Amino acid sequence: MELTDRDKELIKGHIDRGEPLPPRYKLELFADAPSTELIWPGKTTEVETVVLPFQSIEQIDEPRDEINEELSLFAAGPSGRQSGGWTNKLIWGDNRLILSSLANGPLRQEIEDAGGLKLVYVDPPFDVGADFSFRTKVADADVTKSPSIIEELAYRDTWGSGRDSFLSMFAERVALIGSLMADGGLLFAHFDENVGHEAKALMDGIFGPDRYHGEIIWQLGTGSKSRKFFSIQHNYLLVYRFGESAPTFNPNLPIMREPFAEGSLATHFRNVDEDGRRYRVRVVNGREYTYYADEGRAVGSVWTDIPSMTANSPIIAESTGYPTQKPEKLLERIIAGSSEEGDLVADFFCGSGTTMAVAEKLGRKWIGADLGRFAIHTSRKRLIGVQRELKVAGAPYRSFEILNLGKYEREYFVGVNQNLPEEQRIEDSIAREDAYLDLVCQAYSAERTEQIPPFHASKAGVGVIVGPVDAPVSKSLVDDAVFAAIDCGLSRVDILGFEYEMGLTPAIMDEAKKQGVELSLKYIPRDVFDKRAIAKGDVTFYDVAYVEAEPRVNGRNVTVELTDFGVFYRQEDVDQVINSLKRKNQSKVIIDKGQIVKLTRTGKNAAKREVLTEQWSDWIDYWAVDFDYESQKELLTFTDEHDKQGTAWTGRYVFENEWQSYRTRRDRTLELTSVPHTYEKPGAYRVAVKVIDIFGNDTTRIVDVEVK
Repeated sequence: MELTDRDKELIKGHIDRGEPLPPRYKLELFADAPSTELIWPGKTTEVETVVLPFQSIEQIDEPRDEINEELSLFAAGPSGRQSGGWTNKLIWGDNRLILSSLANGPLRQEIEDAGGLKLVYVDPPFDVGADFSFRTKVADADVTKSPSIIEELAYRDTWGSGRDSFLSMFAERVALIGSLMADGGLLFAHFDENVGHEAKALMDGIFGPDRYHGEIIWQLGTGSKSRKFFSIQHNYLLVYRFGESAPTFNPNLPIMREPFAEGSLATHFRNVDEDGRRYRVRVVNGREYTYYADEGRAVGSVWTDIPSMTANSPIIAESTGYPTQKPEKLLERIIAGSSEEGDLVADFFCGSGTTMAVAEKLGRKWIGADLGRFAIHTSRKRLIGVQRELKVAGAPYRSFEILNLGKYEREYFVGVNQNLPEEQRIEDSIAREDAYLDLVCQAYSAERTEQIPPFHASKAGVGVIVGPVDAPVSKSLVDDAVFAAIDCGLSRVDILGFEYEMGLTPAIMDEAKKQGVELSLKYIPRDVFDKRAIAKGDVTFYDVAYVEAEPRVNGRNVTVELTDFGVFYRQEDVDQVINSLKRKNQSKVIIDKGQIVKLTRTGKNAAKREVLTEQWSDWIDYWAVDFDYESQKELLTFTDEHDKQGTAWTGRYVFENEWQSYRTRRDRTLELTSVPHTYEKPGAYRVAVKVIDIFGNDTTRIVDVEVK
């Protein structure tokens, strides 16, 4: 160690004052210090290690049953219900917690049994100025869907301190991804010119520069030319390899070739064979080779033949409307060129699901994750569409399940230590209940009270009950609230919950009203866990939607008809919108009290109000049916204090998606009656009907049927 006396005095002074040491001393003080390292304010090498159990909220084995003789030919073919093996996974939640739980939890063994992660593509939100809202349709109206507050805050955190906060976010994620990579695996990280150079230095520091495998330049298109400087028309793909085995590379596939330039065709491909194909002949080391123009040339590290998802792009037909969507051909070249059929592929910023859709078509296993609820819903529809295509073609496909961290993520946000044994975890949760109640009541602008149990708070004379952080609001809790309100002389009760017991219907509110109590059930959004959102008054509690569905029984055949759906969304303040309209006849479409409304300025602070939603079904984007809801229990895999794995029933059931109807950007029609489902045995069954509205929020209803 070569330190002068002056250096030693400076280091001692920093330690005595409790100050961090200057980075320049790293090489002298630490034997394994990297020779080159990217440093930024707030940098840390800490990586999340928490393990949260995954909840399976939906299983999609087959895209749907049809009354169709052609499709029935494949019922016993390579498709059909999957009896075992790897199930693909679409996970909703914070990818930091998801990755930590995958890397350190029991699901890691399942990943390793599937061969480990052989290829990971990540496309993080690297655009500092990006607008993550998107446009969707209700009836014939275009409506702008803003990200949820928690999504906005996540993006704001990513860029809140500019590149520093982006690099902190990405460093932890990419370190966790690296811990999951298989021997010979490849990581493709997608960036633009804003952060590509810093991202490379960051990943060199985490993985070591010897793991760097190359850089790909993706030319987005010809684009407009700048008169001030060279216009930027490309993104970067940084590639890193893991382990000691050589990565997969398949250079001879058609997708790994690109067309020759027109000038090259005229200059080099002058010969024409009897079939009219243009070719050239080259002699290399005394051996003659024939090259055909229509086969294209081997693609290099600069890709110019894949246009981006722009309005005038020839690939606009595959657009989902998601703002950061990438073309399927880009992912096809990456996945086909750098993995084999049956390999496990992942994307932890999956957006609209392009990586998973391409992986499914190419016969790869996959994992996808995203923070946005609507991203998960968009991916779900897209992947079901891929399943349908493969089923019609008689090609194999895998089932997939939709997972989240559910109540365990909420407990984590509250501060419950998930690494404690079950009994201690419950005690920890009880000890933190007051802080949780304070948080929710503050977000709801309600005043805490302990004078009128079971009410937790009051708001303008309304009794407020906050449901548990780790369980659905039950019918018995609602009944108790109504009885307590009658005893206390309260005429109105608001119940707030993250989840509600299936089967709660408008009838329970009608019954309360007959007893003189106006009952309102509202969802607690995940946004309550961010104190900044609470401080700004950005947290919105939406009324619970309701679904009405009617089963029709004919012997052992049952169809389900969707008969009503109610929502109560409000996106913007009407008066503020009217004031924002500057010109006469200027208009804006908004959501107000469960309706799509077009406001058109008619004068100062005045506007004409036109309701565009003509019927309740306009709100529905997707619905699905599980004809035997209680046939599959939700089981959690856990590791006990002796490092032994076990399973336990959560008391819930997995929704098995057996039939579904949904809208696409090109087909806005929606079937409201399912095809008949035939039960093998007579008896009583519980049918679950799941509805997802145009903003990705889901509501489920249980109906009972008996077949003979």
